[in-house]
Amino acid sequence: MLQDGDKAPDFELPTESGETLRLSRLKGRPVVLYFYPKDDTSGCTAEAKDFSRLATDFRKAGVEVVGVSPDSVESHRKFSRKHDLAVRLAADADKSVATAYGVWVEKSMYGRKYMGVERSTFLIDKSGRIARSWRKVKVPGHAAQVLTAAQTMKK
Repeated sequence: MLQDGDKAPDFELPTESGETLRLSRLKGRPVVLYFYPKDDTSGCTAEAKDFSRLATDFRKAGVEVVGVSPDSVESHRKFSRKHDLAVRLAADADKSVATAYGVWVEKSMYGRKYMGVERSTFLIDKSGRIARSWRKVKVPGHAAQVLTAAQTMKK
């Protein structure tokens, strides 16, 4: 399990815009990496809209925000357009990045066990280390809490 202070695992994933995002190319500026279970579901939509609503504030703080889920690039594209999202979405179709960050876990709903993404957020500092992490995220107020942490992070 990754801990605050650990080096953030590097990755390369396609985004909703068709570009390839590599974490190590963002070194030198802070990154918010938020993992969510599925495009266009109620909690995930609320979270994406919250991060999008605060996107200008994150940019002013010099912070890149990236949402990651196992959905396809095309699913991300539709989700982003439908809700006019202002954050990048990365497609982790093989769940390798979710696994590397320890958020691809066994979950349980109505007594049925299954594998899925545990809603989690990582604030990565400009040197590529995890400055702060949030696990089992509750959506209401979360994006604002992450913004506050990013704004007060040592520059």
